[in-house]
Amino acid sequence: MDERIYGLLGRKLGHSWSVPIHAALGNGAYRLLELEPDGLAPFLHRKDIGGLNVTIPYKRDVMPLCDEIDPAAEAIGSVNTIVRCADGKLVGYNTDIDGFLYMACRAGISLSGKKVVILGSGGASLTAQTAARQGGAAEVVVVSRFGPDNYDNLSRHADAEILVNATPVGMYPGNGQSPVDLSVFPVCQGVLDVIYNPRRTALLLQAEARSIPCSDGLPMLVAQAVAAEERFFNRSIPAGENERILVQLRREMTNLILIGMPGSGKTTVGEALSRLTGREAVDLDQMIETTAGCSIPEIFQREGESGFRARERAAAEEAGKRTGVILLTGGGIIKTAENYAALHQNGRIYQLVRDLSLLPTEGRPLSQGADSGRHVAGAGAPVRPIPGRGD
Repeated sequence: MDERIYGLLGRKLGHSWSVPIHAALGNGAYRLLELEPDGLAPFLHRKDIGGLNVTIPYKRDVMPLCDEIDPAAEAIGSVNTIVRCADGKLVGYNTDIDGFLYMACRAGISLSGKKVVILGSGGASLTAQTAARQGGAAEVVVVSRFGPDNYDNLSRHADAEILVNATPVGMYPGNGQSPVDLSVFPVCQGVLDVIYNPRRTALLLQAEARSIPCSDGLPMLVAQAVAAEERFFNRSIPAGENERILVQLRREMTNLILIGMPGSGKTTVGEALSRLTGREAVDLDQMIETTAGCSIPEIFQREGESGFRARERAAAEEAGKRTGVILLTGGGIIKTAENYAALHQNGRIYQLVRDLSLLPTEGRPLSQGADSGRHVAGAGAPVRPIPGRGD
């Protein structure tokens, strides 16, 4: 690599995973480049720019600052990749469409002959619209906050077969928010969300619960990055790199979550996994005790179980936003249904099972309760994965 600048250009980039993707492709110079709007033009006038990716809110703003726009990007109306060519000109491309089509294909979602409803009207929406038309969609509808098709009249499009979220609603740190309720679209056959952090947005969790084929935006991010690197350095990258990098990122970013009755070994197993993998082990009960300033039994005594469960839910929501850690939960985490979404959004859940007669009860309010046995599946394998869709 030379001394030119390579990176992702945007306004707020704390959530981005682009650096490790490009590093995995051999571009160690790639970095995050946060700019305010008034700094955009001066930056793009720099002569040491080699190649840039562009994200919200600048995918359209950079277009007049480029010397040339690739016809495909011009047709889309959005640029996400800028390359400094040998003659010094900045040329704008759109590799997002490569990524979008890869994401849909990988999820087994066909656009051909389907009614596609796209949420949002920004740069990502323009890409989705073009991709849907290229994919042979029978009808493409764009829903925005204003205009003839908006969130107040979604029922007009209850026959939507493919739903695309091209808005930032549900993106970290706004986890848990969904732009729509999927019940509005009873014949939906596929859901695509361009968001990749969290792994499973509230919208995708709805799709998963309904067994609707779906995908987050990480496959799109990886595939567009591969296409961008090909543009940056005028080289061909083997197609298999998409899957290699995607698998690597999934492995590194997915939380490992341990559930089970008190005394089933979550702390012991979690600490062993932490030493083995180098991942941080995060104990939700310790988080709760730190916030409350007292022990779990004291919280039960002072606030009752309902008070503790509220604290536990808040801790699950906070910890569940993290990536690449080991989460150790309390024995009653499953008693609050909403905790599943908080933990599953970025993680794989494993249940530790131990014979009931071996479980300690001293200082453990849940184990002392008369209903404790109803929260254990029974003796069996030490660790049991909790089923969930996705890779």
